[in-house]
Amino acid sequence: MRNRQEQISQVVVTAVQMRDIEERIFAAGMHVAALMEKVAGLIAHRIQDIYPNFGQEGEKDAGKRRRGDAEKEFFASLRVSPISTCVGILVGPGHNGGDALVVARELYFRGYEVWIYSAFSKLKELTAQHLQYAQSLGIPCYQEISQLQDCDFLVDGLFGFGLERTLTDPIAAAIDRLNEWNKPIISIDLPSGLHTDTGEVLGTAIRATHTLCLGLWKLGLLQDQALDYVGKAELIDFDIPLADVQAVLGDTPKIKRITPATAFSTLPLPRPLVTHKYKEGHLLLICGSRRYAGGAILTALGARASGVGMLSIAVPESLKPILVSHLPEALIVGCPETETGAIAQLQLPEKTDLSSFHAIACGPGLTKDATAIVQEVIASDAPLILDADGLNILAQLGTIPTLQKRKATTVLTPHTGEFQRLFPDIPDPKHDTVLAVREAAAHSGAVVLLKGARTAIANPQGLVWINPESTPALARGGSGDVLTGLLSGLLAQAVTKQIAVEDIVATAAWWHSQAGILAAQERTELGVDAFTLTQYLMKVLSNPKV
Repeated sequence: MRNRQEQISQVVVTAVQMRDIEERIFAAGMHVAALMEKVAGLIAHRIQDIYPNFGQEGEKDAGKRRRGDAEKEFFASLRVSPISTCVGILVGPGHNGGDALVVARELYFRGYEVWIYSAFSKLKELTAQHLQYAQSLGIPCYQEISQLQDCDFLVDGLFGFGLERTLTDPIAAAIDRLNEWNKPIISIDLPSGLHTDTGEVLGTAIRATHTLCLGLWKLGLLQDQALDYVGKAELIDFDIPLADVQAVLGDTPKIKRITPATAFSTLPLPRPLVTHKYKEGHLLLICGSRRYAGGAILTALGARASGVGMLSIAVPESLKPILVSHLPEALIVGCPETETGAIAQLQLPEKTDLSSFHAIACGPGLTKDATAIVQEVIASDAPLILDADGLNILAQLGTIPTLQKRKATTVLTPHTGEFQRLFPDIPDPKHDTVLAVREAAAHSGAVVLLKGARTAIANPQGLVWINPESTPALARGGSGDVLTGLLSGLLAQAVTKQIAVEDIVATAAWWHSQAGILAAQERTELGVDAFTLTQYLMKVLSNPKV
């Protein structure tokens, strides 16, 4: 069972794929009404966990409710049940509205005060039947959204997956009014008004505090532009058979969520009892300049945390003393430098060339004066990570298609601005991150990691990993350098253990974001500078909550 749940938690689907999977379920004999009952029961149970009822036997008189916190404490001191919690149910015309109505019925039977908003003249047959039954129970139904303003929280069942048209008045105006109230809203499947695949706001959308995604994760929930509307998202698993998922998506889904289980399974742990430093990966970092010495230090500290067996760092000669003081275990290679303090040429130890390293990372803090260095590493046969100025130089050179000729793996780690400079012909990734990163990987022949609130990773074959959780605390200078170091150290180890490159890149993105989340929990989002971030990387691996 755990294996099934883990596999389901990774799967991400489009609206078309979800529709095809549901059609298989119904064709096999599952009735829509039976599935609706099951799903709504799970939703009602989860809602009760999130917003417990204040009183199981409260008044149903709207004029007598609306107790404040002080009054509730007073009732508790007298051991008298206060007025029950009031929930507003937003009902749409389709089966999402039917789900909401079954939730309304279940919460009513559990003692909640329930009010229904239904402003659509035509409903699907099953949804209409549930509305009729709810009204027979005496649950009030309103056509004006203002009549739900006194509810404690709201359940959004207006529109489910597959919405593609722009919302217009009067429903758009009702949604805008709801958002102005700043009340807790639980959306069923995804917030009404969001495009299922891109997360685009279709005119307007519900700003949910919780989203209970049904069955399988919808792609739009993992796109950056949806995040202001999704709130805390969680999956309601209603036991979709894996066979139906695989029949539609194949044995290996093309889009996956990174989970703690997948990340830990990719880490080079445990180590064999008999090993040595070169079996655990030899990494070369090429980074830093007189202007950006910190970039070299942060990248190196990220690499150190990866556990890489041997770490060599090429920096301008003037930076060598400071790198030695921060990383005494690393081999610091001082290189000739330009007048501006950039690396003029690589000067590796005798009998060492670029092909002797299991991985090379190039870019953080280099400055654009290091063009010749970037050209040299691209021409090498070693697995290569390009970041920061390595990417800026690559964009200037205009040689991205030549990356496909490299014999070894290339990993590109741009943020949105760097991505647009590298791939000017690809549509803005802010509109559809998954589509953009997939096209970039196909065009370059590289594994592309596109940084963002929901970092996405694609390989040239079209497989996409999405990191589903991060924190704005990482929006600090230097945090990307830490990621480059961590990633390159893991990649150097992966090469010796034959782990798929895109898997190790996904693990690095997850590990990095989890360190930021953990640090923000302890220090707030303002207290997570890049150096502090490096100190939380190892804490992630020992954190029982991960």
